[in-house]
Amino acid sequence: MDEDGTGAVRQDDDGAWSVTATAATALALYRPRTLKNGSSFLVLDHFGDAQAIGSTAEGLFHDDTRFLSRLSLRLAGLRPLLLSSAVSADNTVLSVNMTNPDIPVAPDRKLMRDSVHVERQMVLGSGVVRERITLRNFAETHLSTEMSLTFAADFADIFEVRGQKRARRGERRAPEIRPDGSLVFAYRGLDDLERRTRLRFDPAPDGAPGRDNRWPLELPPGGRQVIEVTITCESGPEAEEAEAPGFDGLLAGIRAWCGERDAARAQVVSSNQAFNDWFARSESDLTMLTTQTPSGPFPYAGIPWFSCPFGRDSIITALQCLWADPELARGVLRYHAKLQATAMDPARDAEPGKILHESRKGEMAALREVPFGRYYGSVDSTPLFVVLATQYAERTGDWALIREIWPNIVAALGWIERHGDIDGDLLLEYDRQSLNGLINQGWKDSWDSVFHEDGRLADAPIALIEVQAYAEAAWRGAGRMAKALGHEDEAAVWTDRADAVRARVEEAFWCEELSTYALALDGEKRPCRVRSSNAGHALLTGLPSPDRARRIAQTLMAPESFCGWGIRTIAEGESRYNPMSYHNGSVWPHDNGLIALGMKRYGLNVQLERLLTGLYDSALSVDMHRLPELFCGFPRRHGEGPTAYPVACLPQAWAAASAYAALGAMLGVSFRPEEGVIRFQRPFLPAWLEELRIENLRLGTAAVDVRLRRHEADGSVSLNLLRRRGQVEVAVIT
Repeated sequence: MDEDGTGAVRQDDDGAWSVTATAATALALYRPRTLKNGSSFLVLDHFGDAQAIGSTAEGLFHDDTRFLSRLSLRLAGLRPLLLSSAVSADNTVLSVNMTNPDIPVAPDRKLMRDSVHVERQMVLGSGVVRERITLRNFAETHLSTEMSLTFAADFADIFEVRGQKRARRGERRAPEIRPDGSLVFAYRGLDDLERRTRLRFDPAPDGAPGRDNRWPLELPPGGRQVIEVTITCESGPEAEEAEAPGFDGLLAGIRAWCGERDAARAQVVSSNQAFNDWFARSESDLTMLTTQTPSGPFPYAGIPWFSCPFGRDSIITALQCLWADPELARGVLRYHAKLQATAMDPARDAEPGKILHESRKGEMAALREVPFGRYYGSVDSTPLFVVLATQYAERTGDWALIREIWPNIVAALGWIERHGDIDGDLLLEYDRQSLNGLINQGWKDSWDSVFHEDGRLADAPIALIEVQAYAEAAWRGAGRMAKALGHEDEAAVWTDRADAVRARVEEAFWCEELSTYALALDGEKRPCRVRSSNAGHALLTGLPSPDRARRIAQTLMAPESFCGWGIRTIAEGESRYNPMSYHNGSVWPHDNGLIALGMKRYGLNVQLERLLTGLYDSALSVDMHRLPELFCGFPRRHGEGPTAYPVACLPQAWAAASAYAALGAMLGVSFRPEEGVIRFQRPFLPAWLEELRIENLRLGTAAVDVRLRRHEADGSVSLNLLRRRGQVEVAVIT
């Protein structure tokens, strides 16, 4: 999902966009503290500082621009000692507890360490940070010292932070003190937009506010002082704006939003506290990454590199969560329908009917220094849009929404047929139109992610196996939707096309000697005979026969592909295999989540349990039980966790959503809205999950609470209906 993925963004000689893997961008190893709200996000170190001791990808970002690049707290000129640092379970507040080091106060006297408690609390709204700093003296004597805060704002575009070098930049102005006492950093970009960072202090610092601000502290024993700082991101002409709510009001508003999201989806709790921690973290991360748009809730992709709308990522996130949170899918569908391309625009890889790849708001995107302002260079977003629409309709029975976006669904199918199928052979291919666009336009969009068995890179136009599976499912699903809406002629034509696509894929992609599908076909229709996780996505859509599905699953779970933590993107032994690469040997949780759903579709519970146990163990082994965007694909070793990938996003929406995919696969949950029935198809619980409770599992206006229990004697699962609200039935299919 990275604009290339070797790790930066520069555009390499081969035309790939990537995140530069340097010490400044490698966040995975020290697990920074992150908050997000709307189009704003905050990345800080464990002290609550940004770039206090060196250049990193930390700071306050808004609309793809860093509005605060330096934030540093000192006590008597020294960095405090860290006691604890954590983001609250609901991802709303960062709390940091610190104390003083030994502080000299006279030639023969010093303030002993652990005398002063410093508590920092931060809450992030849309374009605003509220920080409350509380200092308390636990010494037995009066304390006279000072606290200081240092600020800077570089207004770097997110692509600069990722490694892109620019020939020119706009004008950064010296800090100004405004009549209201606020301190303002300002920058006028080459796009002629003025961006401002406004800081307000209560109480005001000693002397005039500036980059360095000092507060004298006179604290008697047990004394306490509170300092509050407000940081606001502003763009465009200055205007009178209502002041943001205070710390408590802002926090209450954010928690109310979190409550609304919780109420919209099913809640899960189990007998296994570690599983509960993983699931709760995933739930909170999805809430934090979700932005409320005029179209409804929409998950941004990930922090820090992809905190913006993505087509593929949002759709896959919604698919993984669909059984528990259909409202998220509704917001994603309406959002993409609104931004669907309507005209040819080669500079943006846009064609009529195509669904968005990525949308950016920063200066470099506005100036087209990067092509991602509103960019359509993905081959899979469009068929996935139709797949999500189909599954949403069959999950909810919300045909009003399907009728609303029906012209968009028809336009998407038109793109698949006319523009996506470049040579009319029923296969969906890609070849970029934009000179600055992505070379590879599937989910593995690194420059070297599509190759032949001898390591040669595939030439465009390229047809990826998973994209063919999405396309076949799009045609088949559209046929079912058309029939439900009374469009009998279209239903027949689209179903026939799905059959033709399936036959074509089986003929062109199956590799008998590999027991799996080829990764892709190149521009000469030569198969890339490489064992990859891509083939597992065909299980998700139901394209292969049961026998071939079983063989694909066996290939995926062989030691060359399954490393113990999850299924690798590329199997060990393939020519470009590298467990430290972005797409050629790493493990991606969302990739495994989709494959898990596919295994369940074919009733492959034995393989599925091994896969889900690896994913569960991965979550237990990482900080905060937060699965990252990806991790390295090294074989699992006793007593060690998975190896971190240095520039992975953390958190990442579709990685968080993999917890929902895992649970949905275990339970085999499906819905029959026309019958008012929720079904559990051959549910199972692994040995590490004895009991599970699901509350507020909705079907239309009705909902149920259920409990599933694993019986140790034979591994069977029983289900009890605990509560029913409205007209709905629950059925277990064995």
